[in-house]
Amino acid sequence: MKKVRVIILRTAGTNCDEETEFAFGICGADGERVHINEILNGKKHISDYHILTIPGGFTYGDDIAGGKIMANELKYKLSEEMEEFVREGKPILGICNGFQILVKAGYLPALNGKREQTVTLTWNDSGKFEDRWIYLKKVENDRCIFTRGIEKPITLPVAHAEGKFITKDEKILKDLKKKGQVVLQYVDREGNPAGYPHNPNGSVEGIAGICDPTGRIFGLMPHPERHSLPTQHPRWTREGLKKEGDGLIIFRNAVDFARDCLS
Repeated sequence: MKKVRVIILRTAGTNCDEETEFAFGICGADGERVHINEILNGKKHISDYHILTIPGGFTYGDDIAGGKIMANELKYKLSEEMEEFVREGKPILGICNGFQILVKAGYLPALNGKREQTVTLTWNDSGKFEDRWIYLKKVENDRCIFTRGIEKPITLPVAHAEGKFITKDEKILKDLKKKGQVVLQYVDREGNPAGYPHNPNGSVEGIAGICDPTGRIFGLMPHPERHSLPTQHPRWTREGLKKEGDGLIIFRNAVDFARDCLS
């Protein structure tokens, strides 16, 4: 069987690419960290891969806003390659800065298939960089292929200053919920909605991750690659060692989906 190939698209300021490659490797995929300039100059092509991931970091120093410069590169320089990848039904994952990029390039939430920005990730209500472990609950009836099999709250770390999810207006929020595009929400340890610090940034309705209408494009602010191994959790010696880290299922689901498409 053909092995699943993952492109982990990076640029200046990306800093979670190696951890992301490692997580995909655990799931049996071949991850390759590729600088965006290699795509822009034609040395490599996004279409040669089965999964596209944009990892976390601070691309171009987030000098304009989180992810904005790389988003413009996808939107204005790589739109043909990106649209071909989407048309082929291949999964796309954006983590933290990658989520910001997908939102600002119009790939999320892509309501009605339109590449326009209708949501954003803005400054945390706390006014500071938030670096902490949080709990997440999968929303019932979401259509995301990345979160299949998540049945109880999971815990992942966040590390961002611009992670507050907001929508352009109330109608956008209602549409996202109605169409099953809200995927993950910040909760407390018991799985109940809660304010700061459980919701580390003030996101509307605690939204931590969304998908596009197909469920194949997914973005989230927490870092699943930083909890792919059970020993990465700071309380594993007190709470017991799990079989695997809570975030690994997200990568496995993507690899399984891509593998099924290849078979």
